[in-house]
Amino acid sequence: MTASSSESTPGDGIGEPRLPHGFEWLKMIASHYTGALDEMGEQRYSQVLAERQREASCKRCEKYRDWNLKYSPTVIFMREQIEKLGGQVGRKHVICDHCDEYKAGGFNPSLGVLLCQNHVANRLHLEDTLAHELIHAYDEMKFHVDWTNLKHHACSEIRASNLSGECRMTNEIFRRGQLRVTRQHQECVRRRAVLSVMGNPNCKDEDMAKKAVSQVWDSCFNDTRPFDEIYR
Repeated sequence: MTASSSESTPGDGIGEPRLPHGFEWLKMIASHYTGALDEMGEQRYSQVLAERQREASCKRCEKYRDWNLKYSPTVIFMREQIEKLGGQVGRKHVICDHCDEYKAGGFNPSLGVLLCQNHVANRLHLEDTLAHELIHAYDEMKFHVDWTNLKHHACSEIRASNLSGECRMTNEIFRRGQLRVTRQHQECVRRRAVLSVMGNPNCKDEDMAKKAVSQVWDSCFNDTRPFDEIYR
């Protein structure tokens, strides 16, 4: 994962128009719904609406992030474990930003954790996502992961999906529509690990990703460090 950089909004640069607020924004909304805007006005309305939605999603993501950093038992535990290894993951290391790819987050050893504000559904979803990325951060510190090595990548993805809580049955049923009861957790972990490894630049296709996951499955699925067992 390479963390994306924040994009500027209208009004950030010299000579760029500011975002309308208050009655100015209400007037623009009314003009849009009554058909009073010309083509250029409609383009401006669409641009402002997208920027306002991005602004709102950023604030919501940061609110959820701050809550989880302070109150989530899993997130607090993982931060403590990373600190024991000499690392640190604080507020400034966990960034909310807009993601063009359909994913909830990412981890970069040099940049930290990215939370995709436009794909985070709610506070619990963000907690699962943050826990997932913190497990990657832990693995980076503990095992010195070579992210270009597909087996290394696959192992960390297996552990992250296994331990973060994102593969709990309620998520599979209500968020993803997966109704399988037997071996549901294992199938979820395997599926998500394969999808993640497929995004590695060194992975040619799905078969290569599946092979990497299968080669390390037993040892990595059963490795619950730093937890004693699967809690979430």
